[in-house]
Amino acid sequence: MKLKSILLSISFFMFQFVLFAQDITVSGTISDDTGQLLPGASIIVKGTTTGTQTDFDGNFSLANVPTDGTLVISYIGYTTQEIPVNGQITINVTLQEVTQALDEVVVVGYGTQKKADLTGAITTIKSEDITKTPAGAPMQSLQGKVAGLQVVTSGAPGAAPTIRVRGIGSYDNNIGDDFDPSTPLYIVDGAFYEDIDFLNNEDIETISVLKDASASAIYGVRAANGVVLIQTKSGKKNQKAQITYDGYQGVQIAQNVVRLSNSEQFATIARESGSDAEAQFIENAIQRYGRSRINPNIPAVNTDWYDLILRHAHIQNHSLGATGGSENATYSLGLNYFEQEGVLRMKNDFERFNIRGKLNVDLSDRLQAGISTLFSNATRFRPEEAAFASAYSAVPVMPVLDPSKTDAFPRPYANAQDLGYRGPQNPFPLMENTENRDRIRNTFTALDLSYQIIPEKLTLKTAYYHNFETTETRELRFPYFFGPGDAFRENAELIKRNQTFSEQTWDNTLTYNDSFGKHNLTVLGGTAFRDLSFEELEAKGLNFPIGPGIGDEAYFLDLAQTIVDMENNRRVTGDDGRREYFLSYFGRVAYNFDNKYLLYGTFRADGTSKYQEKWGYFPAFGAGWVVTEEPFMQNNGIFDFLKLRASWGELGNANVAASEGDITSEEVLANFGDTPFSGTVTSSDFVALRWERTAETNFGLTARLFDNQLSIESDYYIRDTEDAVIPVSRLLVAGELRQNVGGIRNSGFELALNWNKQVSPDFSYTIGGNIATLKNEVLDLDGQENLLTGGDTAQRSIVGRSINHFFGLEVDGVYQTPEEIQSDPAAVAAIAGGRTIEPGDFRYVDHNGDGLVDAQDRVDLGSYLPSYTFGFNLGINYKAFDFSMNVIGQGGNVIANMRRFAIRQTPDPNIDRDFALNRWTGPGSTNSYPSARGIKNSWSNEFLNSFFVEDGDFIRLQNVTLGYTLPQLTGKFAPKIRLYLTAERPLTLFDYNGFSPEVANGRDQETYPIAGVYTFGMNIKI
Repeated sequence: MKLKSILLSISFFMFQFVLFAQDITVSGTISDDTGQLLPGASIIVKGTTTGTQTDFDGNFSLANVPTDGTLVISYIGYTTQEIPVNGQITINVTLQEVTQALDEVVVVGYGTQKKADLTGAITTIKSEDITKTPAGAPMQSLQGKVAGLQVVTSGAPGAAPTIRVRGIGSYDNNIGDDFDPSTPLYIVDGAFYEDIDFLNNEDIETISVLKDASASAIYGVRAANGVVLIQTKSGKKNQKAQITYDGYQGVQIAQNVVRLSNSEQFATIARESGSDAEAQFIENAIQRYGRSRINPNIPAVNTDWYDLILRHAHIQNHSLGATGGSENATYSLGLNYFEQEGVLRMKNDFERFNIRGKLNVDLSDRLQAGISTLFSNATRFRPEEAAFASAYSAVPVMPVLDPSKTDAFPRPYANAQDLGYRGPQNPFPLMENTENRDRIRNTFTALDLSYQIIPEKLTLKTAYYHNFETTETRELRFPYFFGPGDAFRENAELIKRNQTFSEQTWDNTLTYNDSFGKHNLTVLGGTAFRDLSFEELEAKGLNFPIGPGIGDEAYFLDLAQTIVDMENNRRVTGDDGRREYFLSYFGRVAYNFDNKYLLYGTFRADGTSKYQEKWGYFPAFGAGWVVTEEPFMQNNGIFDFLKLRASWGELGNANVAASEGDITSEEVLANFGDTPFSGTVTSSDFVALRWERTAETNFGLTARLFDNQLSIESDYYIRDTEDAVIPVSRLLVAGELRQNVGGIRNSGFELALNWNKQVSPDFSYTIGGNIATLKNEVLDLDGQENLLTGGDTAQRSIVGRSINHFFGLEVDGVYQTPEEIQSDPAAVAAIAGGRTIEPGDFRYVDHNGDGLVDAQDRVDLGSYLPSYTFGFNLGINYKAFDFSMNVIGQGGNVIANMRRFAIRQTPDPNIDRDFALNRWTGPGSTNSYPSARGIKNSWSNEFLNSFFVEDGDFIRLQNVTLGYTLPQLTGKFAPKIRLYLTAERPLTLFDYNGFSPEVANGRDQETYPIAGVYTFGMNIKI
């Protein structure tokens, strides 16, 4: 038996050896990481000449393959893979694009360029990184991914983030104005835009950020703040139709909600404040609403106002696309529906529907035509942002509704004035009786023709772009009453505002490409004509029909009783508009010698009807040295590619408001002696402006190391704004005039690293990070000592410091005892002057040493611009699973907590729990926080001070995504399905006492909460 078993075992192993030694036929498909099938991919049995290629549909079949052999699969532009056969007869392979490939073509102004030939600072983000962010605004997806790009999130649905490329280079209107003159230029498939929030993330192929002057100067007067190029998806020639669906559903949850004082803490603070009136208000609340059963010294009511005004909000997105092409044409189609509720509990949401199409056709061997269209229809209900300030100040000893208020309507809203407080402090009347709706429609059309005058060398292209946008605004304010004073709205108010924006551009370019010997040359020349028009019509009506059963059909001005502002007895209709023309000539030369020495130059002349200076001229130059092409760097074992680059250029900023004002003359009669003389007196407040000019120098390094697995991009830049528009005081004349006499500098260092590793066919990973520094500095104010805004909540600009930095007193602790007060000359002097100072009040630094603390002791408290920003990313692919994570952060900036500082104006409202828990309660309790009485003392809050200006540093887990690709079914239309979970902004770490450390202008008054977003989604590709 034993011998028989041995013989059977030997026979079995011999059979297995024969089985695995025989050749088999292997078949399968080859595709890229987007699911696109790759025709013409090479499949070879390693160590042999046996091989084949994939057909038009990406399929292959290869006979005579050893069962223990290895297939080598390659395709141009993709990483070659070696796949062990291991007896498999079906092998499907996904090739990863070689993202570090230096032959990759990137989009630049009016054309493309090989990445290896770039001399400017350009960062490109691809579709797969853009679509990971569940947001309606495409630029939100770039947060933390581009060194030198600051993206400040806005939490309100449909609201655009604030975008800054390498700081702020303009003073004009950048505090307290909705329009930011530092906004970059957006270009979508060649057309200019002021924002791109109408775009669907799924429709975007790439977003390229042109950061330096060399890269941006081809756009001249529009490019001073950087350029963002967006390329939408296109089909490919000889590509089988590919249908894709991407959709997700999710929930938004307000993050880092500020905790306010509860009733017990608030009552304690009121009694500690030293105010008999505030202590009595607590007793009034007890009398009106009853006593707490737990603590009879406080009211029974304990309202958490933020908890009541916030909600979990829904978000969803659905995109359907189709791309493909034949031998002579390519096409791309897209449909999208996006919906986002706001976390504020009112009519506050955003809904958008998009349809897009793009078609490119070869009309002949030399003539190509293209057409692209996009229509976007969005409805946005804007929040009543005053609700957040109202909720912050609302006392917790009052409920939302007070049934005893029988005369209130439409609901019995509680009123803090009934308890003795100065304001009503109830956000719900505003939220429930206000509706702000915007209907936004964008229509974009692009037509282009290209003719190769000399095939593959000289091409003439003409392109027409038309962007047409309308915004119909309807603001409804329904009447309510829950008390006298500011606790009622008497009239039903209706405001209608229609805005129409049209921008037409006609570009003509002639491009010459040639290579001869080691010389490679590209020359571009062109013209651009731009026609921009804007019109606005606005009117206000009072007392239109309202009531049960009456809705949208009544919200028309014709049904209002009047269109007169009854309070001021004046008409409030308005009809406004503007028309601007631009004519430009531009050229570019790119020269490459032996792929080693690079020269790049652009020039643009811009003419405009906007300013008195009709023409501006903007040159730029760049140079690069590919060090690894030198003989001494060959086979160095470390650097696969090393390029040093430098550039300089001038740009213009046409975002500054146009010239304005009047020149007036008046005839006068004067007597000299007994003789009258007539004459003319002329005065002028006319502002003759020209565009601001920016000169930028950039030094950079681009490197690829260790078999192209490590990539490095590094830049140092100095960007100077000359002729900056600033307000200038005039001698002997009242008021100020805006003039081109200022100077601002932004400088910094940027570094981006990325490591890619294909460990095995089943496992790969990427690790990357970037960091950027920023120093913002005012260079010139035309001899003025400073520019000051904000009064006692001041921000100012002085030469040598950052623009509009915060300005106030420096707190040097808290007085602990009466003896400390008496030992401080400044405090003694203030008391002698009639001020009250007690232990628990702030102690200040007397900076000028005059023994007083006053406005002359105010100092720089910091800038709202971060001095550094950073991002980190990790990606892992293992078999069918994929995981990615992004971390972002910033530091060196400050935020003025204007919500907390507002207590100086209304000293009896609620205050945050952080103060309640950390306030000064006696000697040694704290040296940082004042007492309950001290924070309301005018000594502590007469001027903005360092207690109210807090650090804005933060680090955030920005995005976590986990995906799984289901096993692909066989068949002609078998879909590739990927399921994924995403958490956007699940965790933010910061010390600032607010909802978010992201505040665009650094003044946190009514900042909309930024939500964490949690979604489940699905990708389907057929």
